[in-house]
Amino acid sequence: MNSVPDFSWDADRRAGVFLHISSLPNSFGIGNLGPCADAFLDFMENAGLSCWQICPLGPTGYGDSPYQSFSAFAGNIYFIDFEELANCSLLEMRMLDSLRALERGRCDFGSLWRIVPNILNSAYQAFKSGRGEAFGSVSQFESFCSDNAYWLDDYALFSALKSKFLGRPWYEWPPEWRNSERAKKNKLNALDIDAECAVKFGQWVFFKQYASFKKRANARGVEIFGDIPIFLARDSADVWANPALFELDKNLNPRYVAGVAPDYFSASGQLWGNPLYDWKGNKKAVYAFWKRRIAATASTCDIIRFDHFRGFADYWSVPAGETNASNGKIRKGPGLDFFSFLKEHFPKQRFVAEDLGLLSKEAFKLRDALKIPSMAVLQFAFGDNSDNPYFPHNMRPDRVYYTGTHDNDTAVGWYNSAPENAKDQMRRYFRSPGNSPNWDMIHAVMMSVARLAIFPMQDILGLASDCRTNTPGKADGNWTWRLTSEQLSSAKALNAPYLKSLSELSGRLAKNSVEKAENNL
Repeated sequence: MNSVPDFSWDADRRAGVFLHISSLPNSFGIGNLGPCADAFLDFMENAGLSCWQICPLGPTGYGDSPYQSFSAFAGNIYFIDFEELANCSLLEMRMLDSLRALERGRCDFGSLWRIVPNILNSAYQAFKSGRGEAFGSVSQFESFCSDNAYWLDDYALFSALKSKFLGRPWYEWPPEWRNSERAKKNKLNALDIDAECAVKFGQWVFFKQYASFKKRANARGVEIFGDIPIFLARDSADVWANPALFELDKNLNPRYVAGVAPDYFSASGQLWGNPLYDWKGNKKAVYAFWKRRIAATASTCDIIRFDHFRGFADYWSVPAGETNASNGKIRKGPGLDFFSFLKEHFPKQRFVAEDLGLLSKEAFKLRDALKIPSMAVLQFAFGDNSDNPYFPHNMRPDRVYYTGTHDNDTAVGWYNSAPENAKDQMRRYFRSPGNSPNWDMIHAVMMSVARLAIFPMQDILGLASDCRTNTPGKADGNWTWRLTSEQLSSAKALNAPYLKSLSELSGRLAKNSVEKAENNL
């Protein structure tokens, strides 16, 4: 390696909002890529916001977390706008009644799991019979399958087999299917083959609609800020189809798994259970996999966040079979060499490092050497001394500054449950009575020197803890919160004008908003 790669990027001062696609409001049980996304873009435009941060887009499994996906490449079919398929004669509108019957204020993933595949299969059968030319042609579908065969073939077979074996994880399948090389040679029956094709059809629909969504967003001056988890779920098509990339034994069981070392938050650490990459033993193949993964994510996002950035510097490795993470050890990650490889292949891609929590000296060293923009959360400032790096007066331009993230409580929820010394410090810091902590925080983040300011939609609405997106360590009930149409309409009418004034006052107004204002003079 001749030089340290430079991952810094210049950017105008901007502001954005965090809201995962699943949380968009509509009448189909979960947010999707259709008109509800356009309605949210309307709000963003009225508020002068130009960055929309979302979670990973992959299909979710147990726990419904987008950070534990069945694939590093596939899209979540729950986000498909099925109404468009009905309008293109691939479905009858009455087929969507089961989705319309679902609760509008939350995601019922169990019901979606039972309903959506059947609706999608009906659309596929209609497409197979020659209907739906208004949506797309057979040749377009075949081109998509060919262009994405490097991941799609494995994912389609994995999904068909998972359905065949009643949703069980691949490592509990019969031996002749557990080994992917053997599985690919096995003869499938007609139903399995049809299931494979239906999976491919669903992916085509998702990515076709997503490309249209992203084009509409970019046309309005809104960039999509996406996320890429460092580790993959054990029960994923990627681990099943590419076992040599991971530290697995001859029986395809992990030898070591990911976690977090014991600290003052947890005496036994955190046991995540993800398989670990074989960075040293199979470097070339692992790097090639990451190259494909970054390329795929870059096609869906303008900015990419590395979740758990620390793991590229060093990571906590726990022997498989342990009941907690206390017996793990620190191991070196791929470090600068890996990022030199990425810079060579993605010289203009903008990345952000998720560097929250307890980082090692090696992680700080890697982050600073790369000059990669990183994160700061205002909630973490209070209750500490004035040297805390998350205070506005200690902020740096190369930070993405948040009121809170998807893993934090809402601003109002945080304030309501914060220790009295933290509340008092916040009130004195902002010269505020504390009756609108969300707006105190939004104002501070907007006025900071950080080039990019982001706040969850819940903070714009001033919602409490029962509306938070995720509670780390909580086994269920996460990822279910949804914005309602009434809340979005209220935010557009009442909050957007003030947000736009803050964007203008802090020099963050979206370029398209500035251009429109100038044209109206």
